[in-house]
Amino acid sequence: MSQDVSLYVEKLARGAKVASRSLGFTDNATRQGAVRAMAAALRDRSAEILDANAEDMVDARAQGTSEGLLDRLLLTPERMESMAAGLEALANLPDPVGQILEHRTINEGLDLQKVAVPLGLVAMVYEARPNVTADAAGICIRTGNACILRGGSLAQRSCVAIAHVLADAVYEAGLPREAVSIIETVDRAATGALMELRGLVDVLIPRGGAGLIQRCVRESLVPVIETGTGNCHIYVHSSADFDKARAILLNAKTQRTGVCNAAESLLIDEEIAPSFVPVALADLASAGVAVHADEDICALAEAAGGRIAHAVVPATDADWGREYLSLDISAKLVSGIDEAILHINRYGTGHSEAIIAEDKNACEQFLREIDASAVYANASTRFTDGGEFGLGAEIGISTQKLHARGPFAAQALTTYKYEIRGTGQVRS
Repeated sequence: MSQDVSLYVEKLARGAKVASRSLGFTDNATRQGAVRAMAAALRDRSAEILDANAEDMVDARAQGTSEGLLDRLLLTPERMESMAAGLEALANLPDPVGQILEHRTINEGLDLQKVAVPLGLVAMVYEARPNVTADAAGICIRTGNACILRGGSLAQRSCVAIAHVLADAVYEAGLPREAVSIIETVDRAATGALMELRGLVDVLIPRGGAGLIQRCVRESLVPVIETGTGNCHIYVHSSADFDKARAILLNAKTQRTGVCNAAESLLIDEEIAPSFVPVALADLASAGVAVHADEDICALAEAAGGRIAHAVVPATDADWGREYLSLDISAKLVSGIDEAILHINRYGTGHSEAIIAEDKNACEQFLREIDASAVYANASTRFTDGGEFGLGAEIGISTQKLHARGPFAAQALTTYKYEIRGTGQVRS
């Protein structure tokens, strides 16, 4: 690793750490005002951010970047407004800092309180998602944390432009500019340097593809909150209403393909396969989706012929666990709900899973037995989102089980401490 890069990252982190200490003592109104100022700044200076994003898009297309990643990278006026609105919603949420989580009297009359406090300095490492810059910075400021951001090279201009706009807004609101810091070098060694800053950085949150996340989990000396990939399933039970199932499947797969809560796998009960598979395949073919199917579905597609047959290719074992982030989906017949649950718990990534069924017992069994952060009955997996869950801007979707799970935002960026008040007690 280059010593210059390592020193640069450490210096940036030290400045952000100092900012985190003063930020942790600010009152709720000050932090709310700063987040609202960040939202206003995004609107006022959207033109310069969109210009930077346009340059990133040109370079990304020239590099042959996939459509899924291009969609994640792209900023539009509508997406800029969504970012600003997310920050405003975050500002309006109850203050997560200073909440008394527990209060009781313990031995010898000591008064004990368990109080929510900021984590300190939060590092975010992410890929072609410039909107994460605003979400992460906003959530950190709202919770009294400073942040150090590391965006992907594809989105470098966009992320830096957003971070500068937000840092200016934070400073004008009376908080340290270093509370929103971003690594501006594209040198890949900077990520490794950031992961080594245990004791300086309090937590690292990676957000992106499986390769990035697993690298952070394996190599980081800083504690990690793992945000996972999304191999999300739609399971069509034998009792399903076909119209509901078709609408949910298309929404989950095609409404936005390059996101972690998009459906990547379709399971269908054998009992309804002859009647449901042809219409489902026709819908997917019309939407331009390639179906990676098992032998039984391939046979039904062959019998249907035409565009349906052309849209289906034989699946390999690798397809059952794949996050495509594109107009592709794996598809398999199952003997019933028990096999569907076994398949999902084996190949799913613990993100979001859905059953389409009119049988309430089947829905309840699915909700109870699927091991994932969000489990749906008769709804699209696309709802797994901090904004949709009423959390305001989200910092990620965690597929781990410690500290945070599912969409997480402000509350997950707090920890707690015990405050004990006495009158001179000593332990005997």
